[in-house]
Formats: sequence, structure tokens, C-alpha cells
Amino acid sequence: MSQARLALIADSHDRLDHLNKALAQIREANCSHLIHAGDLNAPFVIADLAGGFEGPIHIVFGNNEGDGRLCHQVASKFSHVTLQGPYFEAELNGLKVACIHYPEPALRIAQSGHLDVVVYGHDHTPHHSIHGDCHLINPGEIMGRLH
Repeated sequence: MSQARLALIADSHDRLDHLNKALAQIREANCSHLIHAGDLNAPFVIADLAGGFEGPIHIVFGNNEGDGRLCHQVASKFSHVTLQGPYFEAELNGLKVACIHYPEPALRIAQSGHLDVVVYGHDHTPHHSIHGDCHLINPGEIMGRLH
């Protein structure tokens, strides 16, 4: 398996101060891709993500995205930002990766046996477990309310 460096974040909920601190750490770590597992809360967060990270950004929608139409308008201004809808699956740097906002389907996807990493959010709680050869990861919240 490749030694890819993927930045995994979730549940930013408009907290640009926390998001910008996280983006500084992500830049320092030389990550190749950024995956946001949902709950941006407002379209303007997309511009901060795009300005703070130059690599490909994959955003999965959660249950708190604000105006979806405006999210698409903002994202269309940045060639390295892709709104993936409710589910994302791709091979990134040799890793088979999936992302969905909700924990229950994320667990089922991780248990399917065909992926290396499944990322989710929603409950704001950091989590890492291994199911076969698949890492199931909730990066926790950027928001900072619980953790």
C-alpha cells in the first residue's frame, strides 16, 4: 500500500478559525488530497478550503450544508474542488478510499472488503477501527464543540 498522505476532516460548521488552523497543519504535513466528510454549514467555507489547500479537495455533503445551489456556485470557481454529493469513492495515491457523512453506512462500506479507507463524520467523535484491511476513520470535528 502506498504511503499516501490524505487530509481527512469533517464537521467544520462555519468555524473558520478552527478550519484555518487545521489547514495550516495539513499544508505542513504535505498532504496530497483533502477529504471533507460533510457539514460545512455554509457555502463560504468552500472558499476558505480552496484558499487554504492547493491539492484536490473532495467534499461530501452531510446534513448541514446550507444552500446547496450556492455551494455549487462557489465550488465552480475552484478547479481543485469537487462536490461529490452524498458519497465519494476513488483511488487516491494507490489507496481505495470512500467517504460518506453518516456512521452506520460507513461501517457497512468498510466491512464490504473492497476498500482501504472509509471516512465519515456526523457524530463529531474521533474514531479509528480496522475491518479486515479497511481503516474506518472519523476525524472528529473541526467545529470544536465536543472535542
